[in-house]
Amino acid sequence: MKTSIARACRVGLLLAFALPITATAQVAVVAQPKHELLLASADVRLAANKRLVYDFWREVFEGGHMELADKYLAEGYIQHNPNVATGRAGFVEAFSKWSKPKPIETKVKAPLVAVTAEGDIVVLSFVREGANPKDATQKYTTTWFDMFRIEAGKIAEHWDAAPKS
Repeated sequence: MKTSIARACRVGLLLAFALPITATAQVAVVAQPKHELLLASADVRLAANKRLVYDFWREVFEGGHMELADKYLAEGYIQHNPNVATGRAGFVEAFSKWSKPKPIETKVKAPLVAVTAEGDIVVLSFVREGANPKDATQKYTTTWFDMFRIEAGKIAEHWDAAPKS
């Protein structure tokens, strides 16, 4: 018993001194180039939900083809991004101002890390690069998330971490 307590104390002390050092070191966030691996799922419904969100991102968001929005977005689409109105019409109106149609790529162009699906929720995770606030000449990576809720085969709701602009 005494040996176990002593060992636990030594491990605790070792961790206490090591954590401040390792907590500041970052492992860079890296994109997964093989998107087919990200879209795979043994569950047919989850695979379909992943594909729906992935194709929406490619064709509508990145491709700028707002005429395809009704293929992917429910009419009553709920938007939690503070810069875009709720509803499919609100999405189309906002993104039509920022994005013009271009050729649709076969893969999402943004650096995709993961596509995660659970029930009716799909999350796209991307690499995001930023300037180090303590030294603007240095860059760092972090992760950006977009989360979608699927209902009746369409995207019904969206969340992200966008601040109000």
